[in-house]
Amino acid sequence: MRYGEDVIEEVRSRNDILDVISGYVKLKKQGSNYFGLCPFHNEKSPSFSVTPSKQMFYCFGCQKGGNVFSFIEEYENCEFPEALQILAERAGVSLPERSMGEEEKREQSLRTRLLEINKEAAKYYYAMLRSQNGTPGMNYFNGRQLSEETMKTFGLGFASQGGGLWRYLKSKGYKDELLGQSGLVTFDERRGMSDKFWNRVMFPIMDEKNRVIAFGGRVMGDGKPKYLNSPETKIFDKSRTLYGLNRARSTKTGYLIMCEGYMDVISLHQAGFTQAVATLGTAVTPGHASLISRFVKNVLLIYDSDDAGINAAKKAIPILKNAGVTSKVVNLKPFKDPDEFIKNLGPEEFEKRLRNAENSFYFEMRVLERDFDMSDPDGRTRFVGAMAGSIAAMENPVERESYIAAMASRYSIAPQNLQEAVVKAAVDRDRIARYERPRTGRSEHKEEREDGLHKVQRLLLTSLVENPEIFSQVEKYVKPEDFDEGVIRRVAVALYDQLRENKLNPAAIVSMFDDEEDHSTVAMLFHSQYGDIEAKSDRERYITDLVVKIRKNTIMKEQSGAGDAGGKDLLKNELAKRRMVDELKKIHIKL
Repeated sequence: MRYGEDVIEEVRSRNDILDVISGYVKLKKQGSNYFGLCPFHNEKSPSFSVTPSKQMFYCFGCQKGGNVFSFIEEYENCEFPEALQILAERAGVSLPERSMGEEEKREQSLRTRLLEINKEAAKYYYAMLRSQNGTPGMNYFNGRQLSEETMKTFGLGFASQGGGLWRYLKSKGYKDELLGQSGLVTFDERRGMSDKFWNRVMFPIMDEKNRVIAFGGRVMGDGKPKYLNSPETKIFDKSRTLYGLNRARSTKTGYLIMCEGYMDVISLHQAGFTQAVATLGTAVTPGHASLISRFVKNVLLIYDSDDAGINAAKKAIPILKNAGVTSKVVNLKPFKDPDEFIKNLGPEEFEKRLRNAENSFYFEMRVLERDFDMSDPDGRTRFVGAMAGSIAAMENPVERESYIAAMASRYSIAPQNLQEAVVKAAVDRDRIARYERPRTGRSEHKEEREDGLHKVQRLLLTSLVENPEIFSQVEKYVKPEDFDEGVIRRVAVALYDQLRENKLNPAAIVSMFDDEEDHSTVAMLFHSQYGDIEAKSDRERYITDLVVKIRKNTIMKEQSGAGDAGGKDLLKNELAKRRMVDELKKIHIKL
């Protein structure tokens, strides 16, 4: 059984969606809504909308949407009970004890069992490293100059050539089906069940609560792939997991060091830089950025100095910025990575490099220079234009002015000239953004495929939410049963009930549904866009047309259901059609 609706509504009402989402996403007011870059997919033009009056969010790019609970579930990668707990704590609401439904019990039991299996596997790999079979792994870690204390701290282990984890876990009573879901064993029709990891040094991957949720393994020798991670499971999402964060989260430095691999993190921690973390073979994602923002607001990026490393840093900077995290880039040349740097120059010199980390915008412009011939006037002019575009994208006017002054001095440009270039770039950028933003709120291809009547129904629901004063007029002609069966009719029933009681609360309707996809569907129903219709008379005609189309469809279905008994009914049918035309002509919705 879920928490009572009164408890859920209290938590929701005490967590204003704009306040909550503003803590994760930088938003800018546009009319009655707020827009920002979507945290759920990468984009350059803001399509993520928050509507305070509806207490809902919706992305016109990826079509994710819902209320404040939906946002926390998606952003924090958690189930509804945990999202409710997070928001209750934020608002200071004490939640009563509750009993769980059967499905939720099964889900929680599965997660608990998978955590148990990973914990047992970590113990197994740890012991294997220190056994005779673990000699290759121990030689590798010793060769990397890791101390016994460091190996213990990170729970490092070894998966031997012959495997053995599957047999060990079977001896603990775990069934093959469950072991398959853990990602630690695989099934082959010829060989049956076997270990996923073998002949590899093992790195337990922990969440911020110090629970083992997955593993990474580096092969011994020249096998492929060199590094192998656990597949994603019910407890592991690599796009939202950072290696070493369980220890780095308690840093007192006020920043994290973001690097590329397990050994970079471990070497840095051993050298005293316990604020180091790393992604797990992926680029920095919005999920990583949101996770970081919960603990610090500053990150130092350390990537290899090759093109791949430079591109990784360039991609990470805007994603971190969108989450409210400021980044700088650390230069380790002539060395490839932190481990190599510290072994050659030591922690003190590494600390100096951290203190001299490069401003991320300076870094981006320095990299941008490579695309232009700065010795040629035309190339330099085009570079300044590109730089002006980057400055124009900054939303904070103080930040823009600061960078105009700094970059004018840095590149010997007259400040007034750069100011004018930025203004021109801002105008061009705004013009392009207006052109590119979908007027209907969805991609053109999806709109073309969508059933016309369904679209009309969506638009009427949006109109009712935005203009609740028209409800008494609309209800005379359109009832909830006139909407298509499924989600849209359930939403219509709930919305009509709220409007009859004069208790409009679209966000509460979202909570009626358990499925994440349904949350986005409901949000879409309340975020349909019918273009730039500003004149009151034009809006009245538009909404009237929506009502007429739905009412006409209902009448036609009723007539079709009545059937045609023969020629004697032709006159009756013709009279019915005329009555329908007369009725529809009388409809006029006034705002």
